[in-house]
Amino acid sequence: MQALLDLVREHKAGRPAGIASVCSAHPLVLEAALRAGAAAHRPVLIEATSNQVNQYGGYTGMTPPDFRDFAAGLARRAGLAPELLLLGGDHLGPNCWQDLPAAEAMARAEQLIADYVAAGFRKIHLDCSMSCADDERPLAETEVARRAARLCQVAEQAWARAGGAAPVYVIGTEVPVPGGAHEDLDTLAVTRPEAAAATLEAHRAAYGALGLAATWPRVIALVVQPGVEFDHHKVIDYRPEAARALSRSIESQPGLVFEAHSTDYQAPAALRALVHDHFAVLKVGPGLTFALREALWGLDDIARELDPQRGPGLKRVVLQAMRREPRHWRSYYTDPARQGLDLQFSLSDRIRYYWARPEVASACDALLARLGGRPLPLTLLSQYLPRQFEAVRAGQLENDARALALAGVSQVLVHYAQACGHEPGAS
Repeated sequence: MQALLDLVREHKAGRPAGIASVCSAHPLVLEAALRAGAAAHRPVLIEATSNQVNQYGGYTGMTPPDFRDFAAGLARRAGLAPELLLLGGDHLGPNCWQDLPAAEAMARAEQLIADYVAAGFRKIHLDCSMSCADDERPLAETEVARRAARLCQVAEQAWARAGGAAPVYVIGTEVPVPGGAHEDLDTLAVTRPEAAAATLEAHRAAYGALGLAATWPRVIALVVQPGVEFDHHKVIDYRPEAARALSRSIESQPGLVFEAHSTDYQAPAALRALVHDHFAVLKVGPGLTFALREALWGLDDIARELDPQRGPGLKRVVLQAMRREPRHWRSYYTDPARQGLDLQFSLSDRIRYYWARPEVASACDALLARLGGRPLPLTLLSQYLPRQFEAVRAGQLENDARALALAGVSQVLVHYAQACGHEPGAS
């Protein structure tokens, strides 16, 4: 992970350098990110979350070695040099097993960490912020730090066995809920500088207690709350003035930047401000699959216009799958009056849990095949995919169904590239 260490060093030297962390397992999302990295010859950071990918398969059905091979295959096809593919693990800890006693949940978390590192993941987010079944609530920060240090020790042992580049670590206790807030949001408290300092000191002491002081320079980022979040229908926008004291507090910490989670749907100016204010790692996931879903819905509507007599379209297949197995959205979409709206259009994008289902993946492939091999009518592009229509008219985008879908994701990724100091197509 020398690329990330170099990025932090560059940022600490005064240049507002950053990197987007693509938190998705959707092949089209990853293809868009990898193609952009290959075109610019710059690293692409892809992170799998503990509920997506774990030793039991997660909701994608992939273990860490499976995901590594999956991402590496996509990178080869996209033309990205192997050394530019950076793999990370997000929210690695007892997150998936909070309903178990702490001893059992942590044992599973240790295996999770060991499997990720053995598979070649080298950016490791140690997240022990959640309480387990027999824990106090909230969990004391000293205990959070103690557990994170233990997982770091496991990671170091796994690295010693596997070899290769040394892992780098992300820590933090003020961790946003993965995938967006469950509840409606109106305001959001920014992490206090003294709270961030206390987190760092607790973790530094816990590392020292386990003989991991030499590992501390590879702790590159701290997760805090900069005041950004989204719920089903609203986005809490970044306000630099509200985070000014927090931003300045990291400047005196050598080798450390902030990592911002839930940056999905932030405006381009807000993303640039975040990187300028030392939130050098910008996590994005649901915002990318939301953009892909928009593009696929548009293509599905175009297919219906071209052939009104065709069978069930992609949209219907997806919604049927979601209603058949509601466990991924039932606790989120609790208002019956807007449940139908939320299933399709919520910013939390619970659809992302269903793309890998065989019937959904098959319907998506069938849609792209049905529309492939011919330019689509410009009039329908204008109606259903207006941003892609403009790019096609300007000669910047091929009028092809797959390219149109990828462009939906790329239009989001370009804002992250620009915020991180990269112009599209530039190294």
